[in-house]
Amino acid sequence: MIMIRSIFLFLDRTYVLQNSMLPSIWDMGLELFRNHVISDKLVQRKTIDGILLLIKQERNGEAVDRSLLRSLLSMLSDLQVYKDSFEQRFLEDTNRLYTAEGQRLMQEREVPEYLHHVNKRLEEEADRVVTYLDHSTQKPLVACVERQLLGEHLTAILQKGLDNLLNENRIADLTLLCQLFSRVKGGQQLLLHAWGEYIKNFGTAIVINPEKDKDMVQDLLDFKDKMDHTIEVCFQKNEKFINLMKESFETFVNKRPNKPAELIAKHVDSKLRAGNKEATDEELERILDKIMIIFRFIHGKDVFEAFYKKDLAKRLLVGKSASVDAEKSMLSKLKHECGAAFTSKLEGMFKDMELSKDIMVHFKQYMQNQSNPGNIDLTVNILTMGYWPTYTPMDVLLPPEMVKLQEVFKTFYLGKHSGRKLQWQTSLGHAVLKAEFKEGKKEFQVSLFQALVLLMFNEGDEFGFEEIKMATDIEDSELRRTIQSLACGKARVLNKSPKGKDIEDGDKFTFNGDFKHKLFRIKINQIQMKETVEEQVSTTERVFQDRQYQIDAAIVRIMKMRKTLGHNLLVSELYNQLKFPVKPGDLKKRVESLIDRDYMEREKDNPNQYHYVA
Repeated sequence: MIMIRSIFLFLDRTYVLQNSMLPSIWDMGLELFRNHVISDKLVQRKTIDGILLLIKQERNGEAVDRSLLRSLLSMLSDLQVYKDSFEQRFLEDTNRLYTAEGQRLMQEREVPEYLHHVNKRLEEEADRVVTYLDHSTQKPLVACVERQLLGEHLTAILQKGLDNLLNENRIADLTLLCQLFSRVKGGQQLLLHAWGEYIKNFGTAIVINPEKDKDMVQDLLDFKDKMDHTIEVCFQKNEKFINLMKESFETFVNKRPNKPAELIAKHVDSKLRAGNKEATDEELERILDKIMIIFRFIHGKDVFEAFYKKDLAKRLLVGKSASVDAEKSMLSKLKHECGAAFTSKLEGMFKDMELSKDIMVHFKQYMQNQSNPGNIDLTVNILTMGYWPTYTPMDVLLPPEMVKLQEVFKTFYLGKHSGRKLQWQTSLGHAVLKAEFKEGKKEFQVSLFQALVLLMFNEGDEFGFEEIKMATDIEDSELRRTIQSLACGKARVLNKSPKGKDIEDGDKFTFNGDFKHKLFRIKINQIQMKETVEEQVSTTERVFQDRQYQIDAAIVRIMKMRKTLGHNLLVSELYNQLKFPVKPGDLKKRVESLIDRDYMEREKDNPNQYHYVA
């Protein structure tokens, strides 16, 4: 064709150009070639068969003459038979190949391997389009590969491999999975749903199992970090994935009511206690920020408040707080998250501690002016009852020196603040005792109860359990815990006879003169920081009691405003107002209680209709 056009070049450029009705030598040659050569069924079939065979061989990994393919397909394109004679058959062959390949490889290969294969196939087909196929083939070709290798197997891929990829934190494979699924219609939606289910199932396993309570909060923090990293790297911070993660966390954290809130409060306590050497101030701040994210998902925040308040009180009163700055930082985070009403009592506790310091400065001056100041250094914290947790008063028998000092302080304080009432909380007291052993002098940091027991050994060498109980009047279970910490713990200041871990009624105790310890000041009062089962139960019960008051107040508030209201409307209004999870049965009980107490009444003809009683 090119040779013929060259021979008749003069004719083509003069005579043919002057006659618009005549086709150019090139166009005429193409027309004749198309009609007499390519349009021949046998020639066309053999040509197309040959081209498809070469493409099949290349897809199977064999080397082929790509320039030949490019020339042949370019010729078909020039002859305008590319679409009808080649493309349709090529796409049918491609569809058959990848249908069979997809079904076979999904059975044979693991998901990561399969995904890499799909990606490789897509790259190969894109390269074919660039090298020798017509560009018009790109869209249907890629759509065919995506449909047969991905679209037909989306659910199977997720069921077979997503959990493993997430469990093993295979970031590169997850990134590829997300990229491939986003190419197929409905792929991202399916991935999103499976991702949400994975978070709920994994998180529920952490929260529901009581055996994992000890590590629950740390496991939740680690899990949240892992999911955040996955979203950032694999899902490109996609808003849909971020929002679904938040919803999923909120769902599973609240599957076990109250316990996660209690454990989060205890986890914060462990981080804010003195002696927590694992974190610098910056790291501690970062840890508290992460804990606040988990805290946001919790519905019953009043449970967190009760346990946090109890632990904060102990940290402040026993002097175990790591840093006032960290405490106040946590307080400001809670205030920002839940409002000023949530933290008002906690802030009041800090005010009490600061005021107590000022009072003690004045008390020290007052004591210096006394004729007989004594040799005991007394420090008192004045607590406002409404701010602090409720403590059961324990009356114990104190040594006369201590009783005298209490009276001196009472006279001093009431002289400045008449009309106030002081109630001593002995269970929260702690002391520093000086002791002499064969090895030398030591100092013990002990609870007040431990101090009372140890001071008895100034008067005698051996005492029985019943004798100690009579002399101190400490409540039985509390006394057993106290003696156990002195005679069976790491620092055994007392010898127990007979030996054993539990304290029995007939046990005898002697002072351990051979006591040795590498430190000069030894802390034995960790017992005060430990939570007893009774404390845990009473804190939980107090929360439920407070909730009943809040439900009653909300019902009365709604009925006062509406005057008359149906049961279902009242319940839905209550759900909008209450900030903690509550069962319909509990609401019904509170309604019955208010009817019994004449705050509201039922309509005679319609028991589901209530009237407010003014």
